[in-house]
Amino acid sequence: MSNKLLLGVGGVAAVLALALAGILLVVASGGDDGDKSADGGGKTPSASQTEDGGDDTPAGESELRIRGADPLFLDPAVAQDADSAFYIVEIFSGLVRLDTDLKVQPDLAERWDVSTDGTVYTFYLDHDATFQDGRPVLASDIKYSMERALNPETGSIVAENFLGDIVGARDVARGRADEVSGIKVIADDKVEITIDAPKQYFLFKLTYPTGFVVDEKQITANPRRWTLKPNGTGPYKLKEWKLNERIVLEAFERHHLGAPKLQTVRVELAGGSALVAYEDGDIDATGVGLDDLARVQSPDDPLNKEYRKVEKLSLSYVGFNTNAPPFDDPKVRQAFALSVDRKKIAEVILKDAVPVATGILVPGVPGYNADDKTYAYDPDRAKQLLAESKYADNLPEITLAESGAGASVGPTTEAIVQYWKDNLGVEVKIQQAETGTFYSDIDEGRYQMFELGWIMDYPDPENILDVLFHSKSRQNNARYNNPEVDAKLEQARTETDTEKRLALYREVEKTLIDDVAWMPLYFDTTHALVKPYVKDYPIPAAVVERFRDVAIDR
Repeated sequence: MSNKLLLGVGGVAAVLALALAGILLVVASGGDDGDKSADGGGKTPSASQTEDGGDDTPAGESELRIRGADPLFLDPAVAQDADSAFYIVEIFSGLVRLDTDLKVQPDLAERWDVSTDGTVYTFYLDHDATFQDGRPVLASDIKYSMERALNPETGSIVAENFLGDIVGARDVARGRADEVSGIKVIADDKVEITIDAPKQYFLFKLTYPTGFVVDEKQITANPRRWTLKPNGTGPYKLKEWKLNERIVLEAFERHHLGAPKLQTVRVELAGGSALVAYEDGDIDATGVGLDDLARVQSPDDPLNKEYRKVEKLSLSYVGFNTNAPPFDDPKVRQAFALSVDRKKIAEVILKDAVPVATGILVPGVPGYNADDKTYAYDPDRAKQLLAESKYADNLPEITLAESGAGASVGPTTEAIVQYWKDNLGVEVKIQQAETGTFYSDIDEGRYQMFELGWIMDYPDPENILDVLFHSKSRQNNARYNNPEVDAKLEQARTETDTEKRLALYREVEKTLIDDVAWMPLYFDTTHALVKPYVKDYPIPAAVVERFRDVAIDR
């Protein structure tokens, strides 16, 4: 999942979880645009469009207060950034879900069967599952929602990647059909989904928001504004959204998996120091910034007892458009990677708050190993490679793009650019863009180089290597094209021997690192503070529904 604040995963450029002062998400991801029209995308409304039903009453015994950001979208079909997903996974749901340990669990489907050949999934819906207005969820709602996500008119960049294994899905996504032949309504409480080959990760894909259920009646009646008050099926309803001020989620008491323990989740969107707000008792949990990290990590500080550190399934990186000069030459990409001392940046600027990335696969994902596969700092070799490249004597103007128009450039980005100047003699300009425009421009290949992050949607190497580097993937923002890599990725999709499958992904990762399709920067870590009266508060490694079992005991 793109970190489009991301996160997601923010200023998406080199955004690290520890840099977030509020919402406890990793913001460092990249792979999707967020600039879709309000017709289907649920674009962030103006303040005058939102409903103001909120109040300023003090926090109750069952209200969690945190800091956060406005979502770009509240349409599960198109959203791909962490800020949006943070709310979507609470308001909407699908046939299955990931729990906070990233295990697949039943949701709208209470159970399912799989055919002996591994291609036909029959899902049996929970008879207690309803939309938040009380209408029962039917198999026809599942079919409608997935077909809508795939429909080109919806404008989803991600739907084909996550639903494309279903027979007939790509025909709908590419305008060749109106109906997905592999999704069949057997009865009101029974839906059959046929995929093109047995795939170990298929259920994981259904936990992504493109597989979530939306209300056809609501969307048909109000296609441009339905996301202002969506009729979801998740454990929380959107009670209030005041742009740049606050979002309030309210428990859906009749949720089929049981009423949430928290009555409300109040997300304050205003600025100011989150740590001060936390110490003043105005919020109940917060991320910790670099300037405060040493303090809260000290056993002598009272806040240390409330400090938590969690590794995330995400990383930040510099992406290269491998079709755009000068980065269509692998030697130029290698020179840029070799000329940056990431370890020094981590030590001096980031204060060792996050580990230097050793590859593209992150810790916790099958196939990961701790061996450093990236380019070590070697400025002499970098100069040599640049001199050997086809652009040695005619290097074009180079720009690094990042999200955050009008914001100051972060010290990490400044350090990277300075390394390129000092070691290669290359002046790299920094281009900042509005978040929505930034992501759509990346999808359209308009940047030479960009700083982003990627949050794993589920713990499988397919979710990063295939989604972001297969030449036919719509999320291949690097425009990387290698027939050998494509062949191995396609083989891994249907390989039933787990060890052979992971070996294929490791080979793909090595090729991508050797070619410098990306310059991995840092794996992500969340540094957080949580009040002792907040019970069972999870900090998951990915963006999943997380509030239903949290309790406040003041």
